[in-house]
Amino acid sequence: MTESRAISAAFGGVDLHLDIRGSGVRAGLMGALRDAVRTGRLAPGTRLPSSRTLAADLGVARNTVADAYAELVAEGWLTARQGSGTRVAPRAAAAPARRPASAAALPWQRARPRPGRPLHTLHPGTPDLASFPRSDWLKAARRALLNAPHEAFGYGDPRGRPELRAALAEYLARSRGVHAEPDRIVVCSGFAQALMLLATVLRGRRVREVAVESYGLDVHWGALTAAGLRTPALPLDGDGTRVEALTAGGGPRPGAVLITPAHQFPLGGALAPERRSALVDWARTSGGLVLEDDYDGEFRYDRQPVGALQSLDPERVAYLGTASKSLAPGLRLGWMVPPRHLLEEVLAAKGDIEWATSALDQLTLAEFLSSGAYDRHVRGTRLRYRRRRDQLVAALAERAPGVRVTGIAAGLHAVLTLPPGTERAVLRAAALQGLALQGLDAFRHPDTPPGRDALVVGYATPTDSAWPGALDALCRVLP
Repeated sequence: MTESRAISAAFGGVDLHLDIRGSGVRAGLMGALRDAVRTGRLAPGTRLPSSRTLAADLGVARNTVADAYAELVAEGWLTARQGSGTRVAPRAAAAPARRPASAAALPWQRARPRPGRPLHTLHPGTPDLASFPRSDWLKAARRALLNAPHEAFGYGDPRGRPELRAALAEYLARSRGVHAEPDRIVVCSGFAQALMLLATVLRGRRVREVAVESYGLDVHWGALTAAGLRTPALPLDGDGTRVEALTAGGGPRPGAVLITPAHQFPLGGALAPERRSALVDWARTSGGLVLEDDYDGEFRYDRQPVGALQSLDPERVAYLGTASKSLAPGLRLGWMVPPRHLLEEVLAAKGDIEWATSALDQLTLAEFLSSGAYDRHVRGTRLRYRRRRDQLVAALAERAPGVRVTGIAAGLHAVLTLPPGTERAVLRAAALQGLALQGLDAFRHPDTPPGRDALVVGYATPTDSAWPGALDALCRVLP
């Protein structure tokens, strides 16, 4: 006979009625919790009572509740982090109940989410947002607020707060080899604003073309196009962007080049040393400008860090960096180190006052850098992301040995080369499985012929609790 019992327990400080059905307490508890999450009675982020407390309410062994919690975490309904307890997962309302083990279903039929609400996301370009150093950032914000001069709360210098520019000058010189004095650094609300400012300056100088890499981000090409600039694509090979195309007969004759020399996005290689020199030589002889996108310079694993291209010629290379990969894109904090002869034009394009970036956020980042908290955070996340990368490589070697992995010596993503003609099929299978993936073709410049079939997998994106499930889902859809 089927049992049914009802209990009330405190969830997030509010009593919640649970109707536990079935002959097994563990299965009944899991079903009741799934139902409470699915119907919205347990909101995302709600903290669940400890296994000890809930076991006492139910009158069962603590292990019964702990096992139920662990299973629901594995299914994606709940999250568990040290010091934060067990909580309802942010997207758990989209997760369906698991089918019985006896059901004969294809992998993607076992857990079909609502359209537009993936169970797992492996998009590149985003860090694990759950790992944002909230406590250390809060401490830095308090110190910054207490020590802030009164004038910091007025209309600011368009270059940004002097405290942050001084901290960035020291950090960039030490970690990336960038030649930058504080008065030469311009704080921006991210890479996009820096790129738009430089596009405005180039357009004012009658530049008509900015060459780009044949694989990259369409939002960057779009920003340049919106500024009235054409974006011819430069070919790529195993040594990176083929910069000799800039001087080849019949090739593009741009006034500037946008490039990711330390870690090409998305293919993952570093620009070969001879090509780095050749690119700077081109800028010197032609009067051109190199726009260096150093988007994830902190994350290197199997090789020595590749220094900034800007160090070869600070007057021909504009260096652009951001905190979006090392901390979080939501901070909207980036920086630019333009050549001195462009500084006034950049500031004129930005305006007379700082209108895009909070002074308090700038002061907090300055404190975060100066106190050493930023270095500690980067070291910790570097180790975590390296472990994830190693787990990805090991899982593919075991479960999808025909898939070749490249671009893994640095960064937050890997390129998985697929058998010819399978990229679209894998993406369709992933969508049915509730796994958000991007194929290499999504990053191909419109003027570039189709290349190899591949996936660009962002292994840093999931939270720690979601990573095992995301990795398993990935392996299930691969050939």
